[in-house]
Amino acid sequence: MSKKKIVILYGGRSVEHGVSINSARNIFEFIDKKKFQPILIGITEQGEWRHTQDVSSNIKKGEKISLDLNAQKPVFRTKSKKIAPDIVFPVLHGTDGEDGSIQGLLKAIDLPMVGTGVLGSAVAMNKLMAKRILKEAGLPVADFLFAFYADRAKIDFESIEEKLGLPFMVKSASLGSSVGVSKVNSKNDFKKAVAEGFRYDDCILFERYIKGREIECAVLGNRRAVASCPGEIIISKEYEFYTFDAKYVDGKAVKINVPATMDEQTSAKIQALSLKAFQALCGEDFARVDLFLTDDGTVFVNEINTIPGFTNSSMFPMMWRERGISFTELISKLVELATERYMQTQRATRGYHSSLKY
Repeated sequence: MSKKKIVILYGGRSVEHGVSINSARNIFEFIDKKKFQPILIGITEQGEWRHTQDVSSNIKKGEKISLDLNAQKPVFRTKSKKIAPDIVFPVLHGTDGEDGSIQGLLKAIDLPMVGTGVLGSAVAMNKLMAKRILKEAGLPVADFLFAFYADRAKIDFESIEEKLGLPFMVKSASLGSSVGVSKVNSKNDFKKAVAEGFRYDDCILFERYIKGREIECAVLGNRRAVASCPGEIIISKEYEFYTFDAKYVDGKAVKINVPATMDEQTSAKIQALSLKAFQALCGEDFARVDLFLTDDGTVFVNEINTIPGFTNSSMFPMMWRERGISFTELISKLVELATERYMQTQRATRGYHSSLKY
């Protein structure tokens, strides 16, 4: 049997560009090359698409690439070759990669794709929409307010403090990896936090600070999705919250426990909430759900990452490794799930024959 050709799409126009590169490097290294032929396409921070021979931070070194917009036979082209992939694995974290935009392009040209589609990606990426949907679905989320850049002159610290208390968090609505996130302990922090949030987005959230344990749970599957045992991130006291540097730069900033130390009842509760959140936000194939667990046993759903990290410090592959699924097996499982889901979508008829003249 011929190997399935898989385009690994990485980089992107996002503040998480570097994280994407590190994730893609691991996927390229551990993908089962007996089953799959990985093809690398990188997107520069300026939005240029290039075919690269290895996963590189210097994507511009690759060959320029174009795409035939043909839903019957989409083909990527360079000067020297044409690439007709069987499936695409987007490893694009954040803006223009995890927000439904790339997913929409791939859907329009009818290319099978690993991961959540347009709708789920868009709503999960936008913290405001995600929290509204999770709340409507009866899931516990922290109290929140929001503001748009156009209305920034109306933002009032005192009214936010009255409703959310101190401290509270300020977050850019559509970013990940804690970029654009600040903790406000007093009025002195407020102006800077708002400016930082609006630096990356036109919408920001003000969120009640939840003092609790940082818990993560991995979800895998579709109709019969399953949740991993929860893991815990224990953050150094030098950090006020789980910042970008704590996640990716400072190797001593966090301690990771997989599985997290907790009783079976609490673990089961977190798994059930994670699966419900995944379904409420139209997740597909896989995701990582981030939660808080307070001292009195209350669980809050924080957010869902539809393309979780695959770096050496990423929790998603760690939590499945604890369940006996290796990195290589996990990648193969994701491709299998995506392929099955794509085949199921082919059942629906797209055309409609009528007496309409055109």
